[in-house]
Amino acid sequence: MRTSALSGLTTALIAALWASEIIAASASDKTPQIHTLPPLQEQADIVNSWTEERKALIPGLLRKYGIDAWLMSQREYAEDTVFWALKDAVQFSARRRTTHLFLASPKNGAKNAYSWIDNTAGVWEDLRNLFAEQQPRNIALNTHPEIAFASGLHAGELDTISSALGDEWADRFTLEPMLPVEVVATMVPSRLPWYRRMQETAWAIIEEAFSEKVIVPGETTALDLEWWMREKIQSLNYTTWFQPGVYILTAEGFPLKKERTASRSELRASADRPIQYGDLIHTDFGVTALGLNTDTQHLGYVLYPGETEADIPKGMIEGLKKANRLQDIVKANMKIGWNGNKILKASLAQMRDEGIEGKIYCHPTGEWGHSAGTVIGMTNLQDGVPILGEMPLLKDTYYSIELYAEHFVPERNQTLFFPQEEDVYWDANTESWEWVYGRQEKFLLISTPAEDASKSPSEL
Repeated sequence: MRTSALSGLTTALIAALWASEIIAASASDKTPQIHTLPPLQEQADIVNSWTEERKALIPGLLRKYGIDAWLMSQREYAEDTVFWALKDAVQFSARRRTTHLFLASPKNGAKNAYSWIDNTAGVWEDLRNLFAEQQPRNIALNTHPEIAFASGLHAGELDTISSALGDEWADRFTLEPMLPVEVVATMVPSRLPWYRRMQETAWAIIEEAFSEKVIVPGETTALDLEWWMREKIQSLNYTTWFQPGVYILTAEGFPLKKERTASRSELRASADRPIQYGDLIHTDFGVTALGLNTDTQHLGYVLYPGETEADIPKGMIEGLKKANRLQDIVKANMKIGWNGNKILKASLAQMRDEGIEGKIYCHPTGEWGHSAGTVIGMTNLQDGVPILGEMPLLKDTYYSIELYAEHFVPERNQTLFFPQEEDVYWDANTESWEWVYGRQEKFLLISTPAEDASKSPSEL
């Protein structure tokens, strides 16, 4: 039987590799490179090692939230949301009835964790016997009405559990939403090196897409770029969790400005318009691999023939700087233990004090694109987000700092939107949020082929 490729690594070696990744990634002048994924069997070994690290944290989290026992049960194709964070890498779904039990402080030599794959009543007899021996004061079930990561127990399965275990144990059922949320939200340290490689890969794909290698002004459309990016992902054996979005930004062309009144077809109508010289273009893009998801938004500028970086309208440069400043404001206000609404309120107040107009809509990421944890605003909820914005910000997780700043660009006589999105992680050493790979501080530039350099902008 082949052992995991990671099984021989000591904790010290893993920490050293992790530190070296961080040091290597600090160079701001580094051109992002595409990282090839390892063979599938090695990928499974890597993911399973992360899952075992996560499972080892569960008893401590149970004790943190005052829970004695945590019960999850699901049928095939009706899985609990948390199932996907605990399953073996090669599992495609639950089988028969799949039931998990975790104990905070087991007695009499019992284990911390139990699992059953069964389609008989035997699982309920085993559970009743375990409960009779362990006498848990409470048994947590994932039944929250609003939080997806704490509401994965299907209604029919709840009825079955209650009936099969009887009133003695059903009376001890309880809800602790932060338990499943924190289990899913916690990113073990050994995940970071691969997450950084994935983020660098996303940057590299965007930089290639937003270049003269792919864009021919007057011919290439935003929709063409979206499908090019999708094909590029597939060619690398990555996948994605949402269709890449590419937009030509004008005073009326930013998608979030229209999303509450326009249909999807209306939003995409501009995607058929060829990208032109002088266009400000934007992408919302992410890659998926190894059970992780990235989320990035970058901006590009299409130079006129013969132009250089010095010819970018100064108003656009100032707009990007405003977006960068807003990123700094949000990151500084992401204090552990504050809830998302408090972070949002503090960030918006500081934003306005500094004369910046914009919106903030940050979310946890990693395990899912929109993952477990508090949210910091939504595009239509800038006064606070009910339920999801009321949870505390947790350590040891990943976040997408997603936002936009508005700025009047005198060269265009227009107020434009400057969206940015970058992923951050909690650095236990510095006790702060750090960029996973970096952030965009300069526009990606689409240069004009040399043979067109003799033409003036008025001729194009």
